[in-house]
Amino acid sequence: RMSNCLLKLTTVLLTHRLRALFILIISFVFFASVMFHWSTGEDAEGQLYSLPTQSECGQFSPCLPSPTAGGPPPPPGDVFFVETSERTNPSYLFTCSVESAARTHPGTRVVVLMKGLANGNASLPNHWGFSLLSSFPSVEIQTLDLPELFSGTPLAEWYLQPEHHKEPYFLPVLSDACRIAIMWKFGGVYLDTDFIVLRNLKNLTNALGLQSQNVLNGAFLSFKPKHEFMELCMKDFVENYNGWIWAHQGPHLLTRVFKKWCSIGDIQKNMSCKDMTALSPEAFYPIPWEDWKKLFEAISSSELHKLLKNTYAVHVWNKLTHKTRLEITSQALLAQLYSQFCPATYEKMKKDS
Repeated sequence: RMSNCLLKLTTVLLTHRLRALFILIISFVFFASVMFHWSTGEDAEGQLYSLPTQSECGQFSPCLPSPTAGGPPPPPGDVFFVETSERTNPSYLFTCSVESAARTHPGTRVVVLMKGLANGNASLPNHWGFSLLSSFPSVEIQTLDLPELFSGTPLAEWYLQPEHHKEPYFLPVLSDACRIAIMWKFGGVYLDTDFIVLRNLKNLTNALGLQSQNVLNGAFLSFKPKHEFMELCMKDFVENYNGWIWAHQGPHLLTRVFKKWCSIGDIQKNMSCKDMTALSPEAFYPIPWEDWKKLFEAISSSELHKLLKNTYAVHVWNKLTHKTRLEITSQALLAQLYSQFCPATYEKMKKDS
């Protein structure tokens, strides 16, 4: 019976070749258009604040968006995170920072430098955070080699002076030193580990953000390698060093060097000069540190969209927020950011809660 059917089908095709060919072509085009609609109808990136509450990927699945076929490659430069303490147990916020950066920067290497990791080819510690982050192919977790990082910079001699290690703010000061050295040596993007990244940052070059009207913050930096501004920051770091004043080597340093760079007294009056740009607070610090409790307050989706419509990444002010309990399944601003921009971390938080 099967052979008779095949024989009849062959006879029909031979008799009506043109008609059959036309039907086959129409069928193929229809099928292809349906598949194309399915694949593109649900935008992978979606609206900025209308992503699903739960991830459609597995708990530790990469789920990285794919670069557009035939589109331009991402601009050169890596995304850097730094941990200057000896800690090797990443927090939820730490993993969310790195995960959100990986998701918003497909095709870009995301480098996590940690001082507490063993040198050489030793395996990573047995911690869920490393398992989660290692599932993202663009994420590389490496040892932070401070003498090597500072070599060839004005910071090398400063780091070798043992009295600095006894200062009350040495770890944040050390972080301040690392970020300007990284930007000068390698360029790219630097982010603190208490950011949640909402958008791709690679189109921001030689830029940093205002945390208030006249104070710059180095929690986000984006520079080309060997930029003169970063070199001036390293020189100022050493020449005007004072490790006993909070933020003197960080926001205050960047602010005073930028004012010299632009020959201004008020950054608000000239936020761009030469080839540098100071971005308004809403770009990276939409929640001022004084209002950090708002991160734990409920907010509607429409209010969230309005608040963050011009925001690249949200600084969470971990120094102030880390002891506050977050109801992860609530409509709190921070909970919504976790669910939308680091869904793998969000799933882990829900499981642990």
